[in-house]
Amino acid sequence: MTVVTDHYAQLLAPIYLWMAGGAEAALAQGAAELSSLGVEPSQGAPATDLGSGFGMHSIPLARLGYAVTAIDSSSALIEQLKALGGSGIRTVEADLLDFQAQLSSPQALILCMGDTLTHLQSMDDVASLCARVAASLERGGRFLTTFRDYTRPAQAEARFIPVRSDADRIHTCFLEAEADRMMVHDIVHERQGIMWSMRVSRYPKLRLDPAVVERLLAQNALDVTRESGPRGMVRIVATRSV
Repeated sequence: MTVVTDHYAQLLAPIYLWMAGGAEAALAQGAAELSSLGVEPSQGAPATDLGSGFGMHSIPLARLGYAVTAIDSSSALIEQLKALGGSGIRTVEADLLDFQAQLSSPQALILCMGDTLTHLQSMDDVASLCARVAASLERGGRFLTTFRDYTRPAQAEARFIPVRSDADRIHTCFLEAEADRMMVHDIVHERQGIMWSMRVSRYPKLRLDPAVVERLLAQNALDVTRESGPRGMVRIVATRSV
């Protein structure tokens, strides 16, 4: 079974920005998501983006005035972040669970956006991350996360998802439900002259129950709200009030 880091290195990282519709569209979408979450401009408040990727949220957050630490396990995506204008952002190539070692002060914001939370290896890891996030927030600080609810997996033809296509590349995703995980198969066809090549890789995602994530955060003394998020995701906001 391919682990997440290998899957991204071998297949997704080189095309991830293309998957998101290009830099301009992706950064505009990231900025819109932050706005919808009530993230206001700041004068240097500390913020951490877990699973930052190419900076879809890190770069708009820095443009709002935050002192951003962007953490991702993919060196290729971190280099893309720097190239897109993230030169003022502190970037770290590391495992998400090791993020506390990179912080020197309590954080005003911690983000874990996209479907990053489901990339963790086990529910024990999710519980550990929730506890570490809670311990890393300043009073009034917020944890913002989005992820897909795979507890009711797609059936039949709905398991096949067209991600993006153009004249030279077609990316399709196929979902296969297992007991506690969703096996994600990424299939990429690319034109090479008059011929087409195909690359296939798969990796597991956790089938996270949003109610369980809410409970884990609440157990760490955070005030939690849940609502529908962008692109069919669940959105959770957890605030440290004490």
